[in-house]
Amino acid sequence: MDAKTRATRIKLVAFDIDGVMTDGGLHYTDDGGELKTFNVQDGLGLVLMRRAGIELAIVTGRTSGVVAARAADLGIEHVYQGVANKRVAVGGLLEKLGLQWADCAFMGDDLIDLPAMTLCGLAIAPANARPIVKERAHAITDAAGGHGAVREAIEFILKAQDKLEAAFAPYLESQ
Repeated sequence: MDAKTRATRIKLVAFDIDGVMTDGGLHYTDDGGELKTFNVQDGLGLVLMRRAGIELAIVTGRTSGVVAARAADLGIEHVYQGVANKRVAVGGLLEKLGLQWADCAFMGDDLIDLPAMTLCGLAIAPANARPIVKERAHAITDAAGGHGAVREAIEFILKAQDKLEAAFAPYLESQ
């Protein structure tokens, strides 16, 4: 089954953070605080996807107040931080939502993401993903993590589901 066909079935998209929603860099302040840079176009894409009725989740191995703040800002309810086993976390969320693995997409860039990605109906890797992850992905974005990869993946899914035009419509209407 090709990636577009897989995308038509997606009801939940789970995203890693570092290397997917960010460029993977870790920035620390002198007092030990952590800074992350998120792409604003990715953010609007996440809002569009949520409005289109697709559930969103963040599943990350690290724990950061910055991630919680970003998720809250975007209205992402399902946030799992400090996750050592992403397959278990996503599996639990699927069970909670009454969904199957085939209904889920996962976007990840490194080894820790593979146990969940390989079970999902649609595995997506950003351009900067490790080669072993790209080899197992159904779709690879042209953009790198933190540089529009999330938005590209979202538009791909929305287009496959014939929801992209409706998502864009409020911004394209004449005043």
